[in-house]
Amino acid sequence: MHDPDCLFCKIVRGQIPSKKVYEDEDVFAFHDIHPAAPVHFLMVPKAHVHSMAGVTEVHAALLGKMMVLAPRLALEQGCNPYPDGGYRIVVNTGTEGGQEVHHLHLHVMGGPRPWLKG
Repeated sequence: MHDPDCLFCKIVRGQIPSKKVYEDEDVFAFHDIHPAAPVHFLMVPKAHVHSMAGVTEVHAALLGKMMVLAPRLALEQGCNPYPDGGYRIVVNTGTEGGQEVHHLHLHVMGGPRPWLKG
């Protein structure tokens, strides 16, 4: 199911260009157009889910798949391995939670941060 007016649904369908990181039958990942870290990409389910507030047990396998996939993609995109490296996974939910596009998405952010090195 897609929302014809949703920005991320349009990206998933190829109606709006993006710099793709990954795609399979359930998940689409692409670089954030306003990165907040050296590595910053979004992971979205291809099916439209408006936010974490709309998640039910039906979505458990999909969310599990996304959480298992995130570390692999983070490393492939340039994040350094744990424990010295790492990344953040952020999910904003609702307007007050900072969600700007109302299609569930994970922000995966990390990468070298030379200003933190001693």
